[in-house]
Amino acid sequence: MPASEETGSGPVVHDHRRIDPVTGQVRGKHAASKPAGTRGAGRPGRGSPGPDAAGPAEDQPEDKHEERDAAEAAQQTEESPEEAPEMVTGQVIKDGKQAAGIEAQLAERTADLQRLQAEYANYRKRVDRDRAAVRDQAAAATLTGLLPVLDAIDQAREHGELSGGFKSVADSLQAALGRLGLVAYGEKGDPFDPKIHEALMHSYSSDVTEDTCVEILQSGYKVGDRILRPARVAVAEPATGPDGSSNEPERPASEEGN
Repeated sequence: MPASEETGSGPVVHDHRRIDPVTGQVRGKHAASKPAGTRGAGRPGRGSPGPDAAGPAEDQPEDKHEERDAAEAAQQTEESPEEAPEMVTGQVIKDGKQAAGIEAQLAERTADLQRLQAEYANYRKRVDRDRAAVRDQAAAATLTGLLPVLDAIDQAREHGELSGGFKSVADSLQAALGRLGLVAYGEKGDPFDPKIHEALMHSYSSDVTEDTCVEILQSGYKVGDRILRPARVAVAEPATGPDGSSNEPERPASEEGN
């Protein structure tokens, strides 16, 4: 607020306001001590009476100094060292939040891509496995349909009827089926395995120590680990057990008399 004091020539009002109410500009640091109604550094304004009033020519240089001081004061206010750290800190915080948001989005997109890549890899494996299964099933179905032809060839060979051009055709057919993975199995003397053998006949023998295929009635065929048809065999069981007791069942008296 302006302050007044009594002097011999009348009251003198000192204006301590930093902003000039007339021009709206920031006053210089020496403007607070100027009396009201003056311009410059304590000089009376235009039209203001006073013994120290100077002519218009002397006011112009002083006005230029005042404007320069006001501009410097305004610049100092805008670029105050107290406000600068706050602005820098706010900008750093804002940039940090933006960087954190970008990193979170990048991590999310990376996780999505990795999940999609894993799902695609599993899909490829599943498709390849299904294709292989379909191919194996088709091959197994085709080979199963040719098993009666192979049985006829084996019977002709056993009876000595496989000769001439028919023998060449039979050998070529068996070789081609072998390249497709078809394997015949079942030999006399093989241990009996119910997983791959089908017992059509059963007997007891003292010449074997375990269940044994003593005769191959029909060969078995497989492709890889897949059994197309089990071997049909005659099985002989040991006549005596490990403790020397007989494994043969006792015959009824009526059968012994016959």
